[in-house]
Amino acid sequence: MSETSTNNLLISPAPLVDIGVNLTNSRFDGKHDEIIEQSLEAGVKTLIVTGTSVAESEAAFKLCQQYPEQLYFTAGVHPHDASSYDNTTSATLKDLSKEAACVAIGETGLDFNRNVSTPEQQIAAFEAQIELAIETGKPMFLHERDAFTRQFEILKSYRDQLSNAVIHCFTGDQKSLFGYLDLDLYIGITGWVCDERRGIELQQLVHNIPLDRLMIETDSPYLLPRNMVKKPKDRSNRPAFLPWVLHQITQSYQQHTLEKDGVAINELALAIKTGDNARTFFNLPSVEHPQEKEHDPVSDFYRL
Repeated sequence: MSETSTNNLLISPAPLVDIGVNLTNSRFDGKHDEIIEQSLEAGVKTLIVTGTSVAESEAAFKLCQQYPEQLYFTAGVHPHDASSYDNTTSATLKDLSKEAACVAIGETGLDFNRNVSTPEQQIAAFEAQIELAIETGKPMFLHERDAFTRQFEILKSYRDQLSNAVIHCFTGDQKSLFGYLDLDLYIGITGWVCDERRGIELQQLVHNIPLDRLMIETDSPYLLPRNMVKKPKDRSNRPAFLPWVLHQITQSYQQHTLEKDGVAINELALAIKTGDNARTFFNLPSVEHPQEKEHDPVSDFYRL
């Protein structure tokens, strides 16, 4: 086993879906077999590979062809790459969306934090991809940073026509969380919630998310969970580390309530719920769940 393998794993009590993995990132070059094997070992059975440009979406599709049992992908153009969006982009994304492994349109949205592409370019690319999602019936995988007001306005105007959408890697405030929930969107939570510095506000907010609107993700190789007992030396996040996100989210809910939406809050319940939400949202095959029993993640860790 490699250094970033078993020593860092929590084992999920039920099959998880990592809804956001940047598996085409160069940090993972030559490691895909290892990444998949390690994810399965940790109970992360399904990975959604994020498409952030035409080229990355095509690369994500190729990976899915190599690992058809574990991988699915999204097809889209990230707001940073919106300046590249032209007349051929929607046609290419539409062709990709016809593949069985393509489960959503995105990653798309608005990012006014850095404005790598201009706001006007971002809005044009975003609306083009919304129209593509409406045409294809695919759900949307959405990005938003420092752009809630404008993104909310756009989504609200199209919401009745969209099948579904998830706000990927949510790191916003209470206003944006409640706004997106008012639009009946799903919320994706990453290792940001595990950060004792930047993630405090999110730790206090996450219990407001209805369980039927919660999904989890690593956004790997970024956002390594800082609650890991042993962190890999290369500091790269992996899908296999998703149970650490589940662990922190469970703790955050439990600080406010022991029951949510009629469900007792524990790691098994949240593993089942987030996995089922993802499988429904992305139209993935269903799985069998273990019977509920007391789950001690710390004990699991030290048994490895």
